[in-house]
Amino acid sequence: MKRILWAGLMLVPMSAQAETLYVSNERGNSVSVIDAASAKLVATWPVGGRPRGITVSKDGKYIYLCASTDHAVQVIERATGKVVAELPSGEDPEQFFLSRDGKTLFVANEDNAALTAIDLASRSVAFQVDVGGEPEGVAQSPDSQWVAVTSEEDNVVNWIDVAKREMVDATPVDLRPRHVEFTADGKQLWVAAEVGGTVQIIDTASRKVAETLHFAIPGVAEHRILPCGIRFTPDGRTAVIALGRADHVALVDVASRKVRAFVPVGKRVWHVAVSGDGGHAYAANGLSDNVSVIDLANARVTGTIPVGAAPWGIVVVP
Repeated sequence: MKRILWAGLMLVPMSAQAETLYVSNERGNSVSVIDAASAKLVATWPVGGRPRGITVSKDGKYIYLCASTDHAVQVIERATGKVVAELPSGEDPEQFFLSRDGKTLFVANEDNAALTAIDLASRSVAFQVDVGGEPEGVAQSPDSQWVAVTSEEDNVVNWIDVAKREMVDATPVDLRPRHVEFTADGKQLWVAAEVGGTVQIIDTASRKVAETLHFAIPGVAEHRILPCGIRFTPDGRTAVIALGRADHVALVDVASRKVRAFVPVGKRVWHVAVSGDGGHAYAANGLSDNVSVIDLANARVTGTIPVGAAPWGIVVVP
């Protein structure tokens, strides 16, 4: 089977960057490859069933991808687009986090309420920890001490002590937490509660919710505001938050916790990524089968890139 399908599109130009976007298409069973500088779709790679979480290895050679219905994490060679290995991920991997040292992949297993830690050198399971029901969002603290895992069913964030390899605490949060993201200094953990319609900020030291952010978009019904993916700009000043069926991305000033702007994007925005220079964000729009390019300084969409069916995850690679 030919594994790379090439396609080109003329789109609105962006600032020149030597970056590539990789987008997991949940219903398309594919990964879309986009050249950021030219704003062109340059390849489509066939992959495993229901691809969702996506990231890149520390050396930049491989894309890691959650193939949820295959119960595996696939290792894709960037140079060729070929799946070169499948890692033992546990049942129904949805999201994951590459450890700060690049040696371990922490995977949330939705079907069996566990976190699986994969040793990448040996491509084997290092350990597994039971967590709350339907885990999804995963993040490791900058000091590598903690792995935080959301439980959509139990409405908590589970705290795993990496050295002890055990869960030591659980923080109650709003309904259906989908994603977590630590600030660069590790002092805060931002949690997107989809059904709760909020983003909650947990103080890492106390492991308690310190603040709750609410969103009100003119002309958009409250029940459509479903926060999901969160990413911070490289300078740490802005949080870029996908708001699901609201079809908007929120740009939040991290220091003041105030919304700087709501940017209308495609339909059902799942996850977002930010360029290395902090100039652009990219939104994966699951119901319009495209990626929106956002000029962060001017808070507006400057381009739209068609991709595969139901784009879900997105990562920017230099």
